[in-house]
Amino acid sequence: MNSTTSILPKNQCRYLSFGQILVQPVRHWFDSIAVGDRQIAKWLCQVIPARCPFERNIQLFGHHFFHIPPMCKLNPVYEELVGLRFRSLSFLADVSGEDVTPYC
Repeated sequence: MNSTTSILPKNQCRYLSFGQILVQPVRHWFDSIAVGDRQIAKWLCQVIPARCPFERNIQLFGHHFFHIPPMCKLNPVYEELVGLRFRSLSFLADVSGEDVTPYC
């Protein structure tokens, strides 16, 4: 009997593309990072932006011409990075008792 193991439930495996299957271990790795050091939490909050830096409104002479949508959603690990930043902020606020307003 042939037994295979997967990091995903059986019902999700058949709906993923090849690219998603390749990115899945990286997503799990980001989700498994536990923030337990104050310096690392500060560094993560500084490195991971609070909002998407690519979103822009193009205006000329006070008139709105067009909007460039956020490109962050195209990043396959965007949600995991935002979660890691949130865990870092929570660690700084709850465990370290530090003011996190400079990182927001």
